[in-house]
Amino acid sequence: MLHRTIINALTGAAVAFVMTGAALSAELRYAHVGAEGDIQTIYAAEAAKGIAAATNNEVTVTVYPASQLGGVAEMVDGVKMGSISMGHHDFASLARLVPEVAVFNAPFIYRDGAHALAATDPATSPALQALNEKLVAQGVRIIGRIYRGDRQISSNFPVKTPADLAGKPFRAVPLELWVSMVKGFGAIPTPVEVAELPTALMTGVVVGQENPLTMIASNNLNEVQSHISMTGHMRAVLAVFVNEEVWQGLTEAQRASITKVLDDEAKKSLQMAQDGEAKLVEELKGRGMTIITEADGLDIAAFRDGVNKQIAQDFPNFTPLIEQIQAVK
Repeated sequence: MLHRTIINALTGAAVAFVMTGAALSAELRYAHVGAEGDIQTIYAAEAAKGIAAATNNEVTVTVYPASQLGGVAEMVDGVKMGSISMGHHDFASLARLVPEVAVFNAPFIYRDGAHALAATDPATSPALQALNEKLVAQGVRIIGRIYRGDRQISSNFPVKTPADLAGKPFRAVPLELWVSMVKGFGAIPTPVEVAELPTALMTGVVVGQENPLTMIASNNLNEVQSHISMTGHMRAVLAVFVNEEVWQGLTEAQRASITKVLDDEAKKSLQMAQDGEAKLVEELKGRGMTIITEADGLDIAAFRDGVNKQIAQDFPNFTPLIEQIQAVK
């Protein structure tokens, strides 16, 4: 029996590989920041079950949700160093390693959810494959994706145009792309970690935020927000990424099984998001929130124009990548 362990020098955390005969077994730590009930949390739990079944329990996955192993930055650093085997978050969370990968979270870039999944498929997307090579050089590999639904604006007052947010502190995911997008909204970007968001909204540190309806509902943001503006400004697709040394420590058959499970779960996440949006609108109305659509005067074109102008200014190198992504059928 051969034992091989990858140990993080700073934390002592490890991923153990055990060879028994021809079988290689591994125990993986999977971290994310999603709350109970969110699509991303369901995805991770189902993926863990599927991976165990697909590999005959040669590969087992323990999921640590709700920022148990730290916030976004700590999770990405943990996966890079190997103290965390794998995790998921917005593609832009990996921009600390390869700045251009944030393009996959660019606002108003995808035609619909199906296009978002196709353009972020690690096996077939030319843009992602090229950027994945750069990530691998940093010790991290994208192996899957999750569709969470369209991101919408929630606030403590009606928001119909960027002018309604002008000069107001608005929560930005602590990533450069989100800061740029919120500037495009006309607001003042105010970085807040997701675990601190309800308190920040309640105390007025920020007057609004943007997220898929699943997150708004599962985190009970209706308790601290009154309105939702259905801007659909971003197709929320998350990257599932793994420590490269851990990935190469698995057999080819195990990697193929894991990839198949993650792809199947990605398709399920898209269906879940599409099926759930109409129900969530009604549920959040029932919780007392006011839903604002184009029929109510919401000017999506104004948000699109402002955001696209700001993104082009802040990320000029995104332009060829955006064209490549938009060409995906």
